[in-house]
Amino acid sequence: MSKVILGRKLAMTQIFDENVLIPITIVEAGPCIIVERKVKEKNGYNAIQLGFLEVKENRVNKPESGHFRKSEVRPQKYLREIRVKDIGNLKIRDEIRVDVFKEGDLVDVVGISKGKGFAGVVKRYGFKGGPASHGAGGWRRRPGSIGASADPSRVFKGKKMPGRMGAEKKTVRNLEIVKVDKKENLLLIKGSLPGIKGSLLTIKSSK
Repeated sequence: MSKVILGRKLAMTQIFDENVLIPITIVEAGPCIIVERKVKEKNGYNAIQLGFLEVKENRVNKPESGHFRKSEVRPQKYLREIRVKDIGNLKIRDEIRVDVFKEGDLVDVVGISKGKGFAGVVKRYGFKGGPASHGAGGWRRRPGSIGASADPSRVFKGKKMPGRMGAEKKTVRNLEIVKVDKKENLLLIKGSLPGIKGSLLTIKSSK
């Protein structure tokens, strides 16, 4: 079964290895509890549903409370279903801890990127913009023409325009695990990860 765990982004820092600076993101990873398992014979696909960060009963709604009660699991703040090729011998209420990974493993990390709000094309897509002088008349950060005239008489779908930037699901692939702290449930991952401090991350082994 592919290794997978839920975690929270805590902070960025750096370490030195033989006088080489390595940027590090610290992730609180697990422990996660299996709330539900789905198998191909019954559900059409293999998946496990992971719960992360236990909360009080009054912090979940009635349908969620019933779902957790059915599995005889304490309510969890985060609940995510992750498809896997093979469930193996995993059972409901089994715990997945940070020690499923080891130093040197390569992982893919999925999270929600930082939201930047409404942005123009220069910031959002890196457009060059117009001239800054010689009678430009305010064209410095404008997109310019967005289409033709009578033919096709419309703007094509997918045209890069101003709009909301960020707050999108992002996957960063093939990141190296530098250190695993089993006592504190921490993963030290080389490089930067999507999201703000405290945001939820899904960490799974690279294919």
